[in-house]
Amino acid sequence: MQEKIVMKFGGTSIESEDLIERVVSIIKEKYERDIGLVVVVSAFSGTTDNLIEISDFVRDNKRKKAIELVEEVEKRYIEVAKNVIKKENIREEVFDELDSRINELKTFVKNVDSVKERELDFFMSFGERLSAPIISGALCDEGVSSSPLTGKEAGVLTNDIYGDARPLDESEKKIRETLSPLIEEEVPIVTGFIGSSKEGDITTLGRGGSDYTASIIGEAIKADEIWIWTDVSGVLTCDPSIMSNAKPLKSISYREALELSYFGADVLHPKSIEPAIENNIPVIVKNTYNPSAEGTKIVKEEEKIKGVVKGISIEDNVALLNVSGIGMLGKPGVAANILDYLANENINVKMISTGSCEPTISILIDERELEKANDLLKKDLGASVIEEVCYEKDVAAISVVGAGMAGTPGVAGRVFSTMGNSEVNIKMISQGSSEFNISFVIKEKDVEESVKALHSEFGLENI
Repeated sequence: MQEKIVMKFGGTSIESEDLIERVVSIIKEKYERDIGLVVVVSAFSGTTDNLIEISDFVRDNKRKKAIELVEEVEKRYIEVAKNVIKKENIREEVFDELDSRINELKTFVKNVDSVKERELDFFMSFGERLSAPIISGALCDEGVSSSPLTGKEAGVLTNDIYGDARPLDESEKKIRETLSPLIEEEVPIVTGFIGSSKEGDITTLGRGGSDYTASIIGEAIKADEIWIWTDVSGVLTCDPSIMSNAKPLKSISYREALELSYFGADVLHPKSIEPAIENNIPVIVKNTYNPSAEGTKIVKEEEKIKGVVKGISIEDNVALLNVSGIGMLGKPGVAANILDYLANENINVKMISTGSCEPTISILIDERELEKANDLLKKDLGASVIEEVCYEKDVAAISVVGAGMAGTPGVAGRVFSTMGNSEVNIKMISQGSSEFNISFVIKEKDVEESVKALHSEFGLENI
């Protein structure tokens, strides 16, 4: 039976002519080994930001500026296509496709009445819709049969929650029926990040959307593996901008990958590998800049290593919300009520901590949601047991992750002793019954020192 692999290439993997040539070489090598491939691509790096800016211009009725920026985006993609596709007939086909999509975008800019979630998804879809024909054309230029497909054409049907859509149950069958026959003959290039509602409207899959697309497709075609190509050599022990000697992990479990990504690691978004987890499909994170590097294999099996800790993640752009009141002591349901208030407003709580003797509940949320959460809880002052609501910005969450942490004596002690020795004040701790992480909140200014100290304490430079 033919091996099947889904490969996803992010924006930093295809942002220049040299990188696209490298990506084509990677795909061609697998294709020539008779491996069935589906390739998922993101927009070129920076394009989605441009498209959001275009939508902002339209919202502010600055349509001339919007068209000018559309033409800048068009120029970039045309120039790349011109340089990576040498055969004139293939290049002209790609130019026609790009021209059609740019004209569609210009028409929308000129005629759209308002920019809400549905329209914003339409704007943001164009980066992937422009990059897919170029990658496909570059493959054809190298003798590899290929065709570009939008998420809709590939069968990615979603609900209509614009900006954070989820695939419908019938999507799996549609994807399988569309792509399984194709990979017998060619390499389909599918737009990541975008799908389509039942009504035919373009939807986007939110943060980590292209990885999510790869995982959804992997599930549908029963792929043997999903390869995520990025600009680092796998899942690293910590942020390499803090520790230059951060090491790629050879293998980690799904759960460890989720814990790291949930608390800030950029390689994968938690939801992006859900379909792979459900179907026990290995996910391999590889480096486009160094294709021969082994990368990190993410699998179901959990392996406890000697030092227990495998990685440290950082989540910034968060805020700490403290809710207090004497009447909260011993009163059941207070925390549940607070969480309900926030959940009803779609405010995601990342961590929560309550004291056994202090009438305070500490909650960690995204900083962008702070004002809404603060105002919401302050409305309840005097009406219940809440007496005061205050907050802190300029904080960050640090998570120390590894299988079997809760069952290993001394790990928490080493973490907090290291922080004490570094004179770092811990504002909040969350461990609970998790066997995979210890998380705590500190001032943002202490992040670099803390990560370096923990990385050294657990010998992660030698992992």
